[in-house]
Amino acid sequence: MTKLAIALSVVVLLTTAAIAAPIPAGYTCTGNCGTMGASGVVTLSPYGSAAYMYISTESGLGGVGGTPTGGVVGTNGTLLVSPVFSANVDDILAFYFNYVTSDGSGYPDFAWAAVADPSLTSVTYLVTAKTLPSGSIIPGQGMPAIDATLTPPSVPIIGGGPLWNALGGSSGSCWAAGCGYTGWVLSEYKIPTAGDYVLAFGVMNANDLAYQSGLAIDGATIAGKPIEGTVPEPTSLLLLGTGLSAIGLAAWRRKK
Repeated sequence: MTKLAIALSVVVLLTTAAIAAPIPAGYTCTGNCGTMGASGVVTLSPYGSAAYMYISTESGLGGVGGTPTGGVVGTNGTLLVSPVFSANVDDILAFYFNYVTSDGSGYPDFAWAAVADPSLTSVTYLVTAKTLPSGSIIPGQGMPAIDATLTPPSVPIIGGGPLWNALGGSSGSCWAAGCGYTGWVLSEYKIPTAGDYVLAFGVMNANDLAYQSGLAIDGATIAGKPIEGTVPEPTSLLLLGTGLSAIGLAAWRRKK
């Protein structure tokens, strides 16, 4: 069965949904970023915020979201960069993340997070995630090595078509083995050199533009102090709808 045929058969009823709000002041987004409350399979994080940030390949931009170094690229996606922050030696940079993908076997969408100098030329990877049919998808296979401590240290996908508003029309859809979500994972990194830094996040489609993926992010702190400002709390509404908007995106799928 083709992806287009599957998309035509998918009808998703969203009984409650969190409406996205803007990213916090000082962050820079290229592509599709926002904040939202608990939505589908993505609950609020252990950090305890009323909302989390997200980035998504849904409505992402061509050529955006690949790794700044290491040459991992795809078709379209999103890049989110934090405000510049100062850190001392041995300060702990920490945040929670949750990788979510409706894509699967043969279409290895990916996401990453890194600490870098403000120009993004000197990069240390803290998270990588890459869609696989089975096994651990964090750290991402074939992606740059990470220097952070992850809790848990490796994560298999929680399978099934993930319901999550940030995926747009792909919410609830699943292309073959490998779609699902990781649940919240903690990343911690000890700063080796005092200086000014940014925290960057990327997510990207692989091979085509259909069946979206995203990264939820919360609790970004340096030495226990939030990097972000106050995250705007989204409004919750009762919505009825379908996943048929996925049809337009599925038509882009280039079968191998």
